[in-house]
Amino acid sequence: MRALLAHRDARFYLAGQALSTVGDNALWLAMGIWVKILTGSSSAAGLVFFAFTCGILLAPVTGLVADRVRRRPLLIGANLAAAAGVCSLLLVQGRGQVWLIYPVMFGYGALSSLIYSAQTALLAVMLPADLLGEANSLLQMAAMGLRVVSPLLGAGLLAWAGPLPVVLLDAATFVAAAGAVAALRVREPAPAPAAAHWRAELVAGIRYVGHTAVLRRLLIAGVIALLVFGFFETVPFTVIGQGLHRAPAFLGVLEAVMGIGALAGGAMAAPVMRRTGERALVALALAVAAAACLLLILPSLPVVLAAMGLLGVGIVWVNVGAITLIQRRTPPALLGRVDAALTIAITVPQTASIALGAALVAVVDYRLLLATMAVVIVAAAAYLAGWPRARKSTESGAMPPASDGQSRVPVGNIG
Repeated sequence: MRALLAHRDARFYLAGQALSTVGDNALWLAMGIWVKILTGSSSAAGLVFFAFTCGILLAPVTGLVADRVRRRPLLIGANLAAAAGVCSLLLVQGRGQVWLIYPVMFGYGALSSLIYSAQTALLAVMLPADLLGEANSLLQMAAMGLRVVSPLLGAGLLAWAGPLPVVLLDAATFVAAAGAVAALRVREPAPAPAAAHWRAELVAGIRYVGHTAVLRRLLIAGVIALLVFGFFETVPFTVIGQGLHRAPAFLGVLEAVMGIGALAGGAMAAPVMRRTGERALVALALAVAAAACLLLILPSLPVVLAAMGLLGVGIVWVNVGAITLIQRRTPPALLGRVDAALTIAITVPQTASIALGAALVAVVDYRLLLATMAVVIVAAAAYLAGWPRARKSTESGAMPPASDGQSRVPVGNIG
């Protein structure tokens, strides 16, 4: 971490991104609450998050954009565009203008996808390979740690003074993030020219993942785990009510403990990854998450709190290991599209599992759901950990040979 923080560009970028995370987390919850206040409809409020998710589904397009232009000016422009888009929410004065919130949140999701893809690619150019783990750890610590405080900040500002300070706060953090990127001294190579038809360019990321054993395994394991991971959005309410016999508001305590676990996990992620490797860190993280599922079955407050802390560790380790693996195993010209392809591939099953979990928790004992989650997540970890051929060919540190959008890595066994 000392080496990372001694890197001037890393300090500027990480500080700007941390500020932006505060605004992001404050806005998305406040917008849902605001729509509920204006319309009285929970469905209308839920559509705020649906619109944001639909924007993220443009990731194949935004990933292609991130690979076709220099990432530094792209990030500056995207952050400023997001600030302008957020400010358009000031036009909403009552129920009659609620419709405007939805396209803004759709654009917010699309720009978030663009920013994350460009960020993944820029960090791989800006930092030495041995500092990528530390950088990703700090970003995850900021994202998970601030998630505990920022939504409450947004909701509190909305209740105290209305939407104006929430909107201005988020816009200001985007401007700050753009300023931090503008201050970077990184020199990027010119983007590679398009080598194929635009349709082939659009799917080059997922094709590269499919032709690269280590990334293909990561993707399949992630999809398996995410088939049940979305249950965590609803099962904790039942754990609180039926297991601990406490009010729903106690979820705030569990979220806070998970945030503390995420901070601890972020501090440990890079050292553990240096000893075990990115793949092993993700597999270990899934095993930790499975253990958290089993502990949540027990109706004991100390055990449940420990489980939520472990869950925070597991989530951060998954993210740090996966992002670092992508950065170290993907050619720079494809990084934006590979990141976008994996984003799409995990968003769909995660969204489906959230809906499925909300339905099942009403008819299935939550302890059975947690036990099922543990089994599925352990299966994902075992699949990820058990590939000897991939270890020989890709974990040695060599970059799989590839041209822009056309992988020449032979397709190996995926079983």
